[in-house]
Amino acid sequence: MKSKTDRLDRYISRNSEFSISDTRLLVAQKRIILDGCLASSVQQRVTEFTHVVLDGQCLNDSKPVYLMLNKPRGVVSATKDLEHSTVLDLIEHPRKNELHIVGRLDLNTTGLVLLTNDGAWSRKISLPETKLEKTYEVSLSKPLSEEYVAAFREGIYFAYEGITTRPASLKILSEYTARLTLVEGKYHQVKRMFGHFRNQVLALHRVSVGSITLEGEGEQLAEGSSRPLTEEELSRLGVRAAKHQFDSPARIKR
Repeated sequence: MKSKTDRLDRYISRNSEFSISDTRLLVAQKRIILDGCLASSVQQRVTEFTHVVLDGQCLNDSKPVYLMLNKPRGVVSATKDLEHSTVLDLIEHPRKNELHIVGRLDLNTTGLVLLTNDGAWSRKISLPETKLEKTYEVSLSKPLSEEYVAAFREGIYFAYEGITTRPASLKILSEYTARLTLVEGKYHQVKRMFGHFRNQVLALHRVSVGSITLEGEGEQLAEGSSRPLTEEELSRLGVRAAKHQFDSPARIKR
C-alpha cells in the first residue's frame, strides 16, 4: 500500500479555497501550522499523517494505527473474502477499515499478524533489505535431522523461480517439531523449504516479527485477539513509524 505525500502548496490547493500560488503568502503570514510548528516553506512535505491547520481550521488529523493480532487457523489474511472470516472480522477498532496486512499468513497458518494504515511503514517492514527476522514454530509429518539444519543454513533452491532462499536458522525442538527463523517471505516458502525433503508441514505458527512477539506486555495475546503495538515495541522493531505529535495552538513552536 502506497503512502500519500505531497508538497504543502499542492495539498493546500486541494483541501482549501486557496490556490497553489496563494500558499507562499499564507506561509509568510504564519497562517499554516504543521504538526504544531509554523510552516516554513511551500515545498514542505505533507504526509497522510501530518496534522495540518490553516487559519485555525484542521485540514487533516489522520493518525497512524499499528496493531498486532494472534490469527487463528481458518481465518484468511485479507480485508474481504466471500468464503472465510478475515483478520479484520476479528478486530474491534474505529479505524479498522483503513488497515491493511503486513506480511500475510496462509489460511491454516496461525500466529502473529501486523496491521496498519501506514503504507510507508508496512513497505519498509516487507523490504528484503530490511532483513527483518520472522520466526515460526513448525510441526512436521516426518522426523527431522541435522541435514535440515545445514540445508536451511545454506539456502534451498526453488527450481520454479530459479532462485535460492536466503540463509535461514533452523532449531530442532523435538523429532517432529522445529523453530525456523528467516528474513524473507516468498510464496509458501516454509512449506516449500520442508517440501525439499518431502516432509509435509502439519502446523505452522508465527511467533515473532523482529522483536515483536505474541508474549509482549507480560502475557500471551489470546488467539483471535488484537491490541495496539506499544511505542517501545515500535521502537525496538527498528523500522521508523509515523509520528503524530503536535502542540496546541497556544504552544506553537516558532
